[in-house]
Amino acid sequence: MDVLVNMVRLISDAFGDMEKLPVALILCGSVLAAAALRIAIFQAPEGVFFRNALVTAVAFGFMETCAGLWLRVTGDPTSWQTTAKIILGLSIFPLIIVAAIGGLA
Repeated sequence: MDVLVNMVRLISDAFGDMEKLPVALILCGSVLAAAALRIAIFQAPEGVFFRNALVTAVAFGFMETCAGLWLRVTGDPTSWQTTAKIILGLSIFPLIIVAAIGGLA
């Protein structure tokens, strides 16, 4: 549960400070993808909904990590500030699903 609390704190800090935005995208995306992938490989939940949710969470986590790396490389997070905030805000939903299934335990 500490991981989830720290990630939500990092997300809220990133909305206020543009320097933390790429770091928050990279960290939250990689943790989301790794947790969802761990569940998909080792726990294999039953049901189509959970499997599709995990595949979507892995894909979204990789996309979020790539967006954070891209912002970090370009060095100008202010030009894509709105898009990065939308991606970071939307990452809360798959994060909740992965945490509910037990990926962040």
